[in-house]
Amino acid sequence: MYSNFKEQAIEYVKQAVQEDNAGNYAKAFPLYMNALEYFKTHLKYEKNPKIKEAITAKFTEYLRRAEEIRAVLDDGGNGSGQNGGGDGGNGSVVAKPKAKGGGGEGGNGEGEDPEQVKLRAGLNSAIIREKPNVKWNDVAGLESAKQALQEAVILPVKFPQFFTGKRRPWRAFLLYGPPGTGKSYLAKAVATEADSTFFSISSSDLVSKWMGESEKLVSNLFQMARDSAPSIIFIDEIDSLCGQRGEGNESEASRRIKTELLVQMQGVGTNDEKVLVLAATNTPYALDQAIRRRFDKRIYIPLPEGKARQHMFKVHLGDTPHDLTESDFEILGHKTEGFSGSDISVCVKDVLFEPVRKTQDAMFFVGLNDGTWVPCGPKQRGAVQTTMQDLAARGLAAKIVPPPISRTDFDKVLARQRPTVSKSDLDVHERFTTEFGEEG
Repeated sequence: MYSNFKEQAIEYVKQAVQEDNAGNYAKAFPLYMNALEYFKTHLKYEKNPKIKEAITAKFTEYLRRAEEIRAVLDDGGNGSGQNGGGDGGNGSVVAKPKAKGGGGEGGNGEGEDPEQVKLRAGLNSAIIREKPNVKWNDVAGLESAKQALQEAVILPVKFPQFFTGKRRPWRAFLLYGPPGTGKSYLAKAVATEADSTFFSISSSDLVSKWMGESEKLVSNLFQMARDSAPSIIFIDEIDSLCGQRGEGNESEASRRIKTELLVQMQGVGTNDEKVLVLAATNTPYALDQAIRRRFDKRIYIPLPEGKARQHMFKVHLGDTPHDLTESDFEILGHKTEGFSGSDISVCVKDVLFEPVRKTQDAMFFVGLNDGTWVPCGPKQRGAVQTTMQDLAARGLAAKIVPPPISRTDFDKVLARQRPTVSKSDLDVHERFTTEFGEEG
């Protein structure tokens, strides 16, 4: 199955080289980037070391050419390098682009460090190219957090004239709170709404087994963000990278990553005005105090309030048929005190299966005028004693329709579901908010 990734990559490369040779760099660049994504996915599954080495070499070559084209496009020029044709011979090479500016066979173009190219290629997958399609309105409540993020993300790009004199956009946000309250969901909304390059980073993207490479990855990440500004770096579960320094179980490699992150977030001589760092954590007290200070805004994302929970039930139900009224949603919001957004999502997911369970267990069905069959009680007019399996055996499987969701379905599920956030967890976050944070 994974060979399809290589074939897709080759197809994109063919198109990219064709556009490149024709001088259509604006079309060639995204084609090269698509090819690189497929090559990268293929490399995860390829077992043959020789093929893997060959593909890696071509990956680096195409990445270098894509960066050259991007530089040309950023400068507003038409480019000067052309591609040479050529057949790779092993099925994984279809063309051999020359580096702009020469450099000889196997050269690095304009002297670019091949190690840096390799590091940037690894970070390239962290760039979110497809919007998650989460709008601000999809995030229930959290008005203060949304307003602060809009000030940092939307306004500087759309209204740069607002930021004159000493007025500068926020540079670093820390979102903290219990699990399941919507910290990562807020980040998805930022990625959707912001007209910026979005880097989604986890510890696995920055931690390397090679000595000294982790710091270089952090440095290259921030340099890539500056090069493609305006940009946003989102670090989920930042506590896994930036725990307290000086603890007995801290390794030298972990300390180096923290130090480099501190330098990059507020280093001397760096211009980060158009780079926003957004981080999320469930354990804010675990963060090193120097990292904590680097965040201009530390926003508490609490459990949703009653109105927000009510809105969440509506959002998660979507267009699924139901007969709930507005007062039913108000009652559900009241009954789920202490539930997180994730708890409500799980609850609705369970409720969505209740009509299916009723249909499976039903012993009586009634046929409607449109030809569909729905489960019913034995005393309902037109009720026929049969089962779902019997109807399916008669060729009516496609005509069986589950009943709409009702309040009793929610009551049944809520009777067995419990919130996942404890009072002690909330006390910790509220104490941190009193000392260091602000309400979201």
